[in-house]
Amino acid sequence: MSLVNIVNVEILNNPCSFFDPFQIEITFEVIAELQEDLEFKVVYVGSAESEQHDQTLESVMVGPVPVGTSKFMLEAPHPDPSRIPPEDVVGVTVILLMCSYRDREFVRVGYYVNNDYTDELMRDEPPPKPLFEKLQRSILVDKPRVTRFSIPWDTEEKREKNEGGNDMDISQPGSPEKGIAAVGPSDNMAQEAV
Repeated sequence: MSLVNIVNVEILNNPCSFFDPFQIEITFEVIAELQEDLEFKVVYVGSAESEQHDQTLESVMVGPVPVGTSKFMLEAPHPDPSRIPPEDVVGVTVILLMCSYRDREFVRVGYYVNNDYTDELMRDEPPPKPLFEKLQRSILVDKPRVTRFSIPWDTEEKREKNEGGNDMDISQPGSPEKGIAAVGPSDNMAQEAV
């Protein structure tokens, strides 16, 4: 059972220019006391072909967090254009909000992002070299994809170490839990079967 639940994620400046920062308001609920801080990370997927083009735009530690509901604003800079393959600049990509505890990811919220020219002529006949200053970034906020991972939390970690008197290796990353949920400003957490 997760001790932290993402209740709502709201993208505030959408649509916007490619060079505008991402402004993300995150509301989460903590249901039991945590011994350490939470990490929230924003990753821009620069190319579907290779992870080498992924860019961590921002990573922040949040804590100590009280039991109950908390909200904060996460601002992340725009991606570095020089790290995106020219053929992948215009079109659809993904932005990820990743949440971790003790370096173990427990939830990932993904959004499709469409980068396109605001000028109709440029959309019909894109320039050979991308003109980033003419691009608009639109995030499909009503269709997020949420993946949850099962991780050992503070009490589970202690229990695993105490059973049998031996320390167990719990350094493996979490495994995905069944279910994909949607997070949005109006529907909070809707659960879908896989």
